[in-house]
Parts: sequence; structure tokens; C-alpha cells
Amino acid sequence: MRVPLSWLGEYVDLEPGTTAEEVHAALVSVGLEEEDVHTFEITGPVVVGQVLEFEEEPQSNGKTIRWCRVRVAPEGQKAADGGEDVRGIVCGARNFLLGDKVVVTLPGSILPGPFPIAARKTYGHVSDGMIASARELGLGDDHEGILRLSTLGLDPEVGTDAISLLGLDDTAVEVNVTPDRGYAFSIRGIAREYSHATGAAFRDPAEAVRVHSAGAHAHGFSVTIDDRAPIRGRVGATVFVTRVVRDVDGSRPTPPWMVARLKLAGIRSISLVVDITNYVMLELGQPIHGYDLDKLSGGIVVRRAHPGETLVTLDDQTRALDPEDLLITDESGAIGLAGVMGGASTEIGAGTSNVLVEAANFDPVSIARTARRHKLPSEASKRFERGVDPRVAVAAAARVVQLLEQLAGGHADELGSLLDTAGEAEPIRLPNAYIPNLIGVDFTDDEVRGALAEIGGTVTSDGDALLVVPPSWRPDLRDKSDLAEEVARIVGFDRIPSVLPVAPPGRGLTRAQKLRRAVAQMLADNGATEVLAFPFVSEAQNDLFGSPEAGGVPAVRLANALDATAPYLRTSLLPGLIDVAKRNLARGLVDLRLYELGTVFLPSGAALGSEELPLGAALPGDDVLAALNAGIPAQPRHLAGLIVGNVVEKQPGQAPLAAGLADALTAVQQTATAVGVRIEPVQSRHHAFHPGRTAQLVAHAADGSRVVVGYAGELLPAIAEDLDLPRVVAVYELDLDALIDVAPADIVAGVIAGFPAATQDLSLVVRDEVPAGDVLAAVRDGAGELLEDIRLVDDYRGAGLPSGHKSLTFALRFRADDRTLTAAEASEAKLAGAARAEELFGAHIRE
Repeated sequence: MRVPLSWLGEYVDLEPGTTAEEVHAALVSVGLEEEDVHTFEITGPVVVGQVLEFEEEPQSNGKTIRWCRVRVAPEGQKAADGGEDVRGIVCGARNFLLGDKVVVTLPGSILPGPFPIAARKTYGHVSDGMIASARELGLGDDHEGILRLSTLGLDPEVGTDAISLLGLDDTAVEVNVTPDRGYAFSIRGIAREYSHATGAAFRDPAEAVRVHSAGAHAHGFSVTIDDRAPIRGRVGATVFVTRVVRDVDGSRPTPPWMVARLKLAGIRSISLVVDITNYVMLELGQPIHGYDLDKLSGGIVVRRAHPGETLVTLDDQTRALDPEDLLITDESGAIGLAGVMGGASTEIGAGTSNVLVEAANFDPVSIARTARRHKLPSEASKRFERGVDPRVAVAAAARVVQLLEQLAGGHADELGSLLDTAGEAEPIRLPNAYIPNLIGVDFTDDEVRGALAEIGGTVTSDGDALLVVPPSWRPDLRDKSDLAEEVARIVGFDRIPSVLPVAPPGRGLTRAQKLRRAVAQMLADNGATEVLAFPFVSEAQNDLFGSPEAGGVPAVRLANALDATAPYLRTSLLPGLIDVAKRNLARGLVDLRLYELGTVFLPSGAALGSEELPLGAALPGDDVLAALNAGIPAQPRHLAGLIVGNVVEKQPGQAPLAAGLADALTAVQQTATAVGVRIEPVQSRHHAFHPGRTAQLVAHAADGSRVVVGYAGELLPAIAEDLDLPRVVAVYELDLDALIDVAPADIVAGVIAGFPAATQDLSLVVRDEVPAGDVLAAVRDGAGELLEDIRLVDDYRGAGLPSGHKSLTFALRFRADDRTLTAAEASEAKLAGAARAEELFGAHIRE
């Protein structure tokens, strides 16, 4: 909301010399947000001049200029810049006449842009200043030639300061109005807030209009509210006021002071009648619409749109209407979208002489839906959807009538109407001790009563509580908590002490939180980068990564998705990681090691939110809450990673080392180390992963059980190509909650052995189809307790082996806790492991 200070000063006392910064500071103290300061950005000598003579001179470029003699000061006096009283000025416009009084910007002045003015040689003359247009002065967007002051109804003396004459010396403060404080979208509301902040006297412009305006009880014009499809049980219109003004002269110019105020407030001047309706909207916060009375057919009916109905709005767009749209209609059909935009059929034009003024109060939800449905935000809809004071409509209509009489020569008619079905606000019960207990400040009874009365509330006693009736312009005050906030705001937020809460003893991170942090730190310490991806994915992405088996995966579909191509909640973290990788690869970052910790959403099939919620302030019953809770999907925390490019860069003496499955399994083992669990990769299949390069991840619990906690592998090359990724993309995903569940209660560091280890290698020949991991597990099982570590170091297939066989070489490390092992003991344990592999898989030691 932009507020010109001269306008604000009409309704609240501003100390002389009050700056925009001081007004901002006052408004911030009562909860409004400072945005900006707006001026016309004009400085220097800008004066009223009179065209004494001019000569038209055609130019070689086809343009005709006027060489003018312009008086810029009374005869014999110095001009505002210290120069002569008559100046020679070159002008390209041709819409002015001899004797016209115009605005002259003398050398040394600066126009918006910034555009400094200086005497300069042009078209063979020295132009000693410039005759300005409305656009060059910042008063409008149209460049219709020179601004002739006579068209504004002005005849000032030559040499008069044009900046003050046209209101160009005014300043506007801009504040951000939150959605719950729609009353502040008006000069009336901001003036009241400034009064709250400073104690300055406030004069309600609505009260002044009611006292001095005649004909407020006009009658005889037919208005019917026929809302047969109210939204959420609320009728579309509760107040509808009409007034008629006849013999309006719409050709009269809008006064400069009004043009300047509208411009500073962010609204361009259109025509006198339209400007007056906009001016009153800004002043009182009540949107106003004017109709050409002679174009109306019969009375007005407010109703919902019929199926297939259309309307041509004031922007000349034909709009297909929705049955929820609230319309203003007459006997000819729709003539306006209620609270959003009027229709072209009854538009006020240059020939309008009789005006029907409408001031109504519409349902905020209905207006908001219509404005968004038609992508048609307007100054009116912005106010209606935040809530307009239902008691200001009569005053607003009377104020428009008043200005049409004063500025457009109109005459108020007794024809009109007043329909008012808006009920009175219900009193709010406020226990005496509630506010001090909630805010933590010992407000006195007088402070509480004074603050609530200051905002316009009616306060009465009711035993150990107060009954507070909120003012009509504050629909946001609905319960005692809202009243507590108002008391704190009006008395002063500085009364609330800044006290840091004291953490209760014995609290800290939970075991799960500590382990999740340990995992994240472990991966980061090993060179991975944590990312946070959007949880919204497509159905195809969920089906591809949500399950190792092909087929549809149950997923939660969003009712109002941000992106129509991604309307589902994720069942896997991998789609998000892939999107992040694609974005980075497109920017030239080709070596990536990414991971994310986040929740996935795994519905069981129950419908989420299938029960109807109660309307208004009623709480849902236990059965409704139970149904809602039953529909909430499981949301386990997963860990996923993606590795692409080189894990070792090319450097002197070192060839690049490309990422692959081994790097994904390494990240999995780092995760296992962080939580104190052993994870065993088991060869498996996943329909999105490369066959033969896919591992099921099995965690070994402390009780000896085995739990599948995820998968690792390389994406299918065809999938990688479709996703615009390199051919080799290593990925892994773990159910971190399941992994933490099987983790030991305490992670204890291993004992440093006091005796040396014995190392030996074992090469076993087995059939090609036997997984290496199964052979490793068999050797570990057979070697017994002396085996401290076993690793696969070679997988050979080729000459010297029977067809269809491979040689697997394992590096074994043996150690005893109480003695130094002999070579014979180590060999015996190794051969026991080989015997176990032979028993299970027919393996034999390679010769």
C-alpha cells in the first residue's frame, strides 16, 4: 500500500517536517512492514510559463519543430533559475496554442529518469529549457503532447512553482500489508495505525462523509441477491449500496492534486469519473464501481454464472464463466464479475451523463477464487479477498457522490438502494488473566481496555472476563488470542522481554538423531556433497525407482500440485538426485558424488483425507481424526547417493579412475561403519539397474537376524541415456530408519590387537554363476574365529581355467587375542574355509 503523506495528513496529525522515514518507523512499530519511499523525482526550477509566440520550422528529417518564445517570469523579473523572463525553447509537440500556459523546466532542473535539463543547441537554436508533457513530469504514461494547464482547469500566474502547483512535491511511503490486515489497504486504515503508533489525533473520513453527505438513504432502484450456490455456506454479497448521480460532465479534467495522489499511490489517471472511484477506494478501502445508468436494462441481480455463460470485461476480453463465479447482472445478462472487474457493456465513457454508483461487500472466498480462476487480479479483488469493512459502503458511495458533485458538476438523485444483511460481530470472551499469562507481560486492566478500545472494539465487563466486540473493519479478530496480539501490538512490542528458553536437563539428541548425523558427517568427510531435492515426482519416476520389481507403485497424489508433471510424493530419493545431477552436468560439473537424507512416502492403500472436514471453527470428531490418521502414509527416512564421472582425476603419473558400482558399495560400507552395523552386498536384480551389477544390501543385526535395507548398483545404460546422463551412473538407496533399528545400542571401538597378524591368500575355482559374495561368506564361516578380515582381490576368467569357471582370490588376515599365530594355524583355518566353500559350491583350490 502506497500512502501519500499529504493525504495521510488529512486524517491524522503529522508534525511539521515529518519525514517518510519517521512515518515508516511508526508504522513498523505497530506491525506493518516497511517497503519503499516514492517521489516524483523532480528537482530544480520548474515553473508555469506562457507561450508568447512560436514559428514552425520543417526539418530535413521530415520532422517539424516549433521555435517558441515563452515567458517564464513576470515581466521585468528574474526567472527561478536567475535568467531572463522570456526564453527561446525548441519544442517538437504541436498541440499547444498561443497564450497557453504550460510547464517549463528551466536549466538546472532534473526530471524523472533522471533527465537533467540544460540549455543546449538543437535544430539551429539554443533551447533554454524544455516545455514538459505529463509523461515527462511523471504524471501519466501517455504522451499526448505538451501539458496545457487550461485542460486541468488551471490558470496560475506566470512563474508560479509548478512542482507545488501540480502536487509533485508530495512523497508516498509504501508498506507491505499482510493478508489478515485488509483494513490497512486504505488511507483510512493507515492513518488509524499511525495514530496507534504515535498517539496523534485520528479523524475518520467515513464519519465525516456520513455527517455531511445528503441523500444517504436513497431508494427505488431494484437490487436482488440471488445466490443459490453459496461457497462454504456463505452468501456471495451481504451489503449492496447504489446511488445515482445525474448530469455528470465526464469530459472535465481530473484535478492535478488527485492525479498526483493517484500516481503516487500506484494508480494511473484514466478519466474523472473513474479516477474518483479509485480515489475513494484508496481513501476508505471500499472498492467502488460506476455504471453508465443509461446502458443498464432494469435493476441489478447478484447471482452465480449459468453454465456456458460469457462476459466481455473492461479489458475487452471475452471470459468463459464458471458456475462458481459471482456476477452482477441486469435484464440483458452479465454486466460484471462481482468484486473483480466490470463489464464492457455498461462501461462509463466520454458520453456518460448519468452514473450509477455501486458499493458492495462480497464474500472473500468467492472473490479470491474468481480472480485466480480468470487470472485477473485487480485492486478491488485484492481488498475484497482480505475482507472489506461492511459498514463503510454507505459512506463510500456518499463520498463518490460528493466528489462527482464537486468535480464533475453532477447532481445527486434520490434513486438508489441500500441492501444490508451483514450481521453484527459476535463478542469475544477474554478472561482477565489470559493476556498476561500468554504474552508474559503484566499488562494492567486499564492498558488492556485502552488498547482494545483504541483499535475500535467495544469492551464490557463479564465477571472475571471482558466481552469484546471487534470493530467492523477487523474481521481478522476472531478469538482471544487475536485480542492478546492486538494488546501487545498497541501497548508496544518493546514491553515483551527477550528471554532465552532454558533447555530442560537430561535432554539432547535422540539415538536416531545422533546416528543420522554421524552418517551425514561420515559421507561428507569422505568427499560426498549433501543435497536437498524436491519431494515431488512423476508417476513414471515412482514406478521406476520405488520398487525393485517392475509395475505400478502406490503413491500419494497431490490435490493441488505445484507442477502438473510431478503430482506425486516420492517413494524413492533417486529421482531427486538424478534431477540434481542433470542440472549440475548441464553446467559443466561432470564429477559428482551426491547424497540426500530425506523422507519418502509409502501409502498402504488407504485414502488420505477421505472424510469431510467440518466447516468454520468446529473441531473434527474422533472418528474423522482416526480416518485421517489412518490415511497418513508411512514416511521412513531414506539415504540415497549418486556417483558419476571420475572418482580420481587425471594427474601426472595417474590415469583417471571412473566411478562405478564399487564406489557405491564403498559409500554403503561407510554408512554401515557410522552406525556400527555390518552390511553385506548380495547379488540381486532391480529393473532400473544393470543386470549383474546390482546388489541387495543386507544388514546383520546384533541378534543374528538379517534385514534387507536397500539396493546399490549402476543404472541401466538405456535409462541413463534417456535421462541425459553418462553411461555409468552408480547409485544406492538405504532405508536408514530400518538400518538404525538393527544398530547396536552403543557403538564401541574395536580393541587394538596386541599380537601380530598372519596373512595368506586363497584362490578358489568355482562356476561362473556362483556369486563371489556367497563364496566369501562360506570361507568366512568355515575359517572360524581366527579370521579377522577377508577381501576379494581378484576375479580371473580365462586361459588355464575350465570353461564356464572363474578364479576368485581372497586376501585373508588371521589373528589371535592371546598369542602369536603360527603359519600352520593360519593355514589350517584357511583350508577349513576352503573346505566350507567346496561343500557349498564345489569350489577347489586353484593349483
